Amino acid sequence: MKKVFVASTNPVKINAVEIGFAKMFPEMLIKIEGESTPSNVSDQPLSEEETLKGAINRVENVSKLKPTSDYWVGIEGGLQEVGREMEAFAWIVVKAKNGKIGKGRTASFYLPKKVTELIKQGKELGEADDIVFGRTNSKQANGAVGILTNDTITRTTYYEQAMILALIPFKNPKLY
Repeated sequence: MKKVFVASTNPVKINAVEIGFAKMFPEMLIKIEGESTPSNVSDQPLSEEETLKGAINRVENVSKLKPTSDYWVGIEGGLQEVGREMEAFAWIVVKAKNGKIGKGRTASFYLPKKVTELIKQGKELGEADDIVFGRTNSKQANGAVGILTNDTITRTTYYEQAMILALIPFKNPKLY
């Protein structure tokens, strides 16, 4: 049995990690747990670089907290301005016990103007979504991507492909 620690207690993130491992390694028995872990970046990263750094920091921090795990996973959602619009995306970083690292990035989508305005006022994306869409704690549920696509893409499925991409080096160890 392989132990995987996710640097979050968010059930959406834990579920996406579980699905990614199950699809890439269907023969592997895994136990997945979550631990709230700091990213050491701002609460709402506002660049590609800061977002990736947050995911890397989460992996490093959770690997120190839970050193007996076989894999550690950090997921960090971020935003960046592109012209007058705000792009949303996430980075996923996986680290194995042997030190090997895998990284995957989600697709990106653009936020509505009202959400963007609230973010520019200092709100986090989840908080801005709750205000604009009249929700409560949407980041623990379907998130902006689920709300905007009417759950055609849920927050779990949004992270799932990036998780699979982050596992490529572990699926193909001779190539990486």
